Amino acid sequence: MISKMNQEIPRIALVTGGNRGIGREIARQLALKGLQVLIGCRDEDKGRHAVEEMRQEGLAVELQVVDVNDPESVSRMTERVKQQYGRLDILVNNAGIIRDYGVSVLDVKESVIKETFETNYFGVLRMIQAVVPLMKEHQYGRIVNLSSGLGAFEILEGLLGLKGSSSAYRISKTMVNALTCLAAQDVAGTGIKVNAVCPGRVQTDMGREAASQAAAEGLPALLTVAEGADTAVWLATLDEEGPSGGFFRERKPVAW
Repeated sequence: MISKMNQEIPRIALVTGGNRGIGREIARQLALKGLQVLIGCRDEDKGRHAVEEMRQEGLAVELQVVDVNDPESVSRMTERVKQQYGRLDILVNNAGIIRDYGVSVLDVKESVIKETFETNYFGVLRMIQAVVPLMKEHQYGRIVNLSSGLGAFEILEGLLGLKGSSSAYRISKTMVNALTCLAAQDVAGTGIKVNAVCPGRVQTDMGREAASQAAAEGLPALLTVAEGADTAVWLATLDEEGPSGGFFRERKPVAW
């Protein structure tokens, strides 16, 4: 009886930065799969606008206001989710920023590095630390960290047409990759899987400068947002036999 009830209740998924860009598409695709999706957004008005639009498509989405830079905000959001839903099955750490596009590590300002790390690394760490205890209660969890090939020691050639630049962003994604490995090790045997994904060069606001540079250098066209979201959605819905502690692009493992 309990098993049947669990099968009838949809999984609960939270996507940070889910109000726009690739985060919104990840949320959309998860909702299309029948999941109850929580749109994590720090701006309540923007979040509500995104939720209203997605509901018009008949999708089961709700807003959760959360600022990943604020530990108290993360704590309050986690408690709300626990009270309202009793659990959280999936976390997609999508919220991220880039403030130093094309800037060398020799020139990047320390303040820019700190700002980037605060969102791209510490925000991810805060979210993982906050939700893992709730996932452990139900012995199930899927955590997907949006990373980038630019954060890999073995750079994916031509990923954004960049080499030796955007240093704060790139280092922050290297840190996310390391965090993914450590978190996966520490939740082993609990029913929780943690993976990182490189969505590729995607047609988002963050990718506009990349698009112009790619065109100038004759690189392949950018992926659609739907294509860029695919691997994250796949990792978020892995079965029990799926991988953990890996880095993936186009559903295939890539080098760290």
